[in-house]
Amino acid sequence: MLPVGTTGPAIDMIDKATAICSSCSVQEECLLYALETNQEAGVWGGLPEDDRRRYRKRWLAERRRQRQMA
Repeated sequence: MLPVGTTGPAIDMIDKATAICSSCSVQEECLLYALETNQEAGVWGGLPEDDRRRYRKRWLAERRRQRQMA
């Protein structure tokens, strides 16, 4: 789902999208796809743009750490 912005009516859209994601059977796969392909807009895997951006930074750091250990 692609809300436009992060204020006003977009907040309602984000809330609705994350509610849908919470019961979706492919939520993890959706989030992983968004992280791997750097999807910047919308709600993916239950995370809106700002949350996903922060999560992706940690996710990338963890992937780098794991590769260095291998």
